[in-house]
Amino acid sequence: MSAFETGQSERLHGLDALRGGALLLGVVLHGALSFFPTQIWIVADDQRSVWASGLFFAIHLFRMTTFFVIAGLFAHMMVRRMGVWQFIKNRMIRIAGPLSVFWGVALAAIIAVVIWNASLNGLTAADAPPPPKYDWTNMPLTHLWFLWVLLILYAGMLILRASFKALDRNGAWGRAVDRATGGLIGPLGPFVLGAPLAVALWLHPKWLAFFGVPTPDAGLVPNPAALVAFGLAFGLGALLDRRRDLLERIKRLWALHLGLAVAAGVAALMLAGGPNPVLTPMTDPVTKAMTAAAFGVATYASALAAMGLALRFCSGHSAARRYVADASYWIYIVHLPLVMAAQVLVQDWTLPWAVKLVLVVGGVLAVSVASYELLIRHSFMGRWLNGRRVPWRRKPTPALVTAE
Repeated sequence: MSAFETGQSERLHGLDALRGGALLLGVVLHGALSFFPTQIWIVADDQRSVWASGLFFAIHLFRMTTFFVIAGLFAHMMVRRMGVWQFIKNRMIRIAGPLSVFWGVALAAIIAVVIWNASLNGLTAADAPPPPKYDWTNMPLTHLWFLWVLLILYAGMLILRASFKALDRNGAWGRAVDRATGGLIGPLGPFVLGAPLAVALWLHPKWLAFFGVPTPDAGLVPNPAALVAFGLAFGLGALLDRRRDLLERIKRLWALHLGLAVAAGVAALMLAGGPNPVLTPMTDPVTKAMTAAAFGVATYASALAAMGLALRFCSGHSAARRYVADASYWIYIVHLPLVMAAQVLVQDWTLPWAVKLVLVVGGVLAVSVASYELLIRHSFMGRWLNGRRVPWRRKPTPALVTAE
């Protein structure tokens, strides 16, 4: 089983593939950072382009919001199937465990690459800024921040679920919530969902508009805008598990949501200053409000569009997609230091930036997939991360037809 699957009878192949794809797009997203026209990343490549920052913008707009919608749906499904205590045990093993084990290793590897890159550029320890003071408000969660946020959202879901269950004795509230969920899956849904996020972004005092939802990677308490964005996405996913019929509506409306996402996304990009990132917070309240509103709509419209496309075109069983979905968790855990190391290697090569990006992404995927196949998939690590260990050799079994 994948990290978010509860049983074969309820495996949603399209959404599982999309979850894996969202994680793998993180390799492309981080790979593009060194090619920004304005340096924002530790590694600054000789080749720069606004197309690289534009690619980053498009991926960043929908990737993690989509991931958290799917995570919320699968989490609610797991609680129904496994019960609360088994769910907690499962999440502690599969989410909290990897976070506690790999966070320190990933941080050490990132620091090692930073030192290597500094030495190549002739910098010494004397040139380095003073080390920051770390505490619970300033903790470098690195790219593994999503695991910490998942744990927070799991806890919130269990608390709200228990409270709602205790108060809703006759089911009237539940029916009202289900009707309200149906209203979110339509033309007005992204506007309703986007309104709280727009307010949170507008209130963020240091919001860098180009980057949309601020990544909550620098402390144990997520910034309010990220908590609103991903909390709403996770909650929507949990509600969709109560209304599985709405997945069919999401699939039918993929073109509408995609058109709305493109229109609002282009508006957000232009209001934010275009594809060359502006690295100063917005100060004009009117422009900031318009930009935040555009981001709010684009964020949820793009997530619903991605889900609709996955349900429309990837709902059938595919061994290749299943493999990618299973491997994506491990690939994402190990990818960032590898991406940075590859960026250091190619930063002075006289090649177009797009060719370098392909080399970085392809090299990282080759190394991480090989490590997954040789070290993870067939070992106890495969069972730890994916919920199952695949034997090196096993007899073929007849295909089972299961309902979703």
